[in-house]
Amino acid sequence: MTRIWILVAAAACVFAAASAIILQLMPGPLRPMDYFVAGAVATLLALLALFIITISTSSKAKNIFFVRRKKDE
Repeated sequence: MTRIWILVAAAACVFAAASAIILQLMPGPLRPMDYFVAGAVATLLALLALFIITISTSSKAKNIFFVRRKKDE
């Protein structure tokens, strides 16, 4: 259960950092659509980071996306 909370905290930190960086890079004055775009991009980055961390830490197999099938004779 602790691992789940660590992953959630890491995703939240990535989201906060990404949204802060994006908002700093956008020229002002900011409109509501700018905040929407910044939140959408930050969400995308947070979910991507969560996916990569989950796949890299929980997988013990070498190829998680490909499974070798037995050949039919």
